[in-house]
Amino acid sequence: FHFAWWSYHVAFLMWFSISPLLSEVQDTLDLTKAEIWTSSISAVSGTIVMRFLLGPFCDKYGPRIPMGLILLASAIPTGLTGLVGTSSGLSILRFFIGVGGSTFVMCQYWTSCMFTKEWVGTANATVGGWGNVGGAVTQVLMGSILFPLLRDAAYGGNREKAWRTACVVPCIVGLITSYCVVRFTDDCPKGNYAKLKKLRQIEPVSVGKSFRGGALNVNTWLLFVQYACCFGVEITMNNAAALYFKEEFGQSTESAAAIASIFGWMNLFARGLGGFISDKANIYNGMRGRLAWQSICLLIEGCLVAVFAQTETLSTAIMVLMFFSIFVQAAEGSTYGIVPYVNPAITGSISGIIGAGGNTGAVVFSLFFRQMTNKTALRTIGAMVVTSSVLSLFVFIKGQPGLVWNPHLDNQTYDDDDEDDDDDHMNQKHEMGFKEGTKDEEAIQAS
Repeated sequence: FHFAWWSYHVAFLMWFSISPLLSEVQDTLDLTKAEIWTSSISAVSGTIVMRFLLGPFCDKYGPRIPMGLILLASAIPTGLTGLVGTSSGLSILRFFIGVGGSTFVMCQYWTSCMFTKEWVGTANATVGGWGNVGGAVTQVLMGSILFPLLRDAAYGGNREKAWRTACVVPCIVGLITSYCVVRFTDDCPKGNYAKLKKLRQIEPVSVGKSFRGGALNVNTWLLFVQYACCFGVEITMNNAAALYFKEEFGQSTESAAAIASIFGWMNLFARGLGGFISDKANIYNGMRGRLAWQSICLLIEGCLVAVFAQTETLSTAIMVLMFFSIFVQAAEGSTYGIVPYVNPAITGSISGIIGAGGNTGAVVFSLFFRQMTNKTALRTIGAMVVTSSVLSLFVFIKGQPGLVWNPHLDNQTYDDDDEDDDDDHMNQKHEMGFKEGTKDEEAIQAS
């Protein structure tokens, strides 16, 4: 549990390490607004394909090794940030750093295995939220602490040397975490997948079949769009917030970064709260309760995005930002309270595809900021988020009630080949220590 959220937290720290310093990078390299947003789009594009791929790989190989390798792959280019000299170089570098965002797949896979369905929403949301707090930490650490410290104490006021050096710190943290994940964690409460396969305690999984099962499930793509409209908004705000407060309200680099961090700090409780309420809604009203809460979160989020776009004073903007952020994170937690139900046998693939939706949304929303004024972009995003709340009406999961009605859509939501696999997969989980309805002692020890 703790390695899951910490690894994702460190990935966020590296992923957005340069974001609060983009105004400094822009001045040094003489970049246009379009070039800055092109680099931000590259940063979120790098993880889309990896999220698609890593889901099936988790189903086959477990989360430990992929987590360690991805952290390593992201840490190296993070440490090289200070060498960038052109707009294309910045975009390419941020593309490879952005691969670290795919650690979300392993993060969610770990907790989906360790906790029962009754509480998996809270568990998934908590590790995801605490990981996302890395977006707030990097705003404060890089923009309000390291940058002014290096500028004034180490380089005698030289702003360029300060931003070029600052990213070495998250790089070092990433390298250490990568080693610790591989050295000290297990794939599941019973051990590592490689050993369990040798002992024939789990059956081998086909990567291709796992991905196909997730990709052909209609519910996967409905949740893909909804996750794009919550996590995609968060990623976009991580890139945009500091620049927004500097451009719209005339704040300094340090002040803008501190204000922007408020958005990420809400993850300390808001995403977990979203998952917790989803679990409670499930207790009282089953899947219908989860879907209703999902729609409520997205509807309120979309309305608050539009309100945020209309704010004219700094104090009002900060207040709306806080509530706007709470419902963004709550919608993320709610989404991953639903994911483990879609098809338990291939949770990794489904989690990866839906996770990629968040980054796809971030690319689309970043293009809005690149081509439109800030306020027009926000209003457009708000309208799209409100529209996405309606999609819960069309989510029908095998054996679960729909939001309004209960059509018999088993054959449409599942491949026939995969139906028998579901029971086999759940039986494997029981054998490996994942008890339905209670937390297994070994799972608690592993967490």
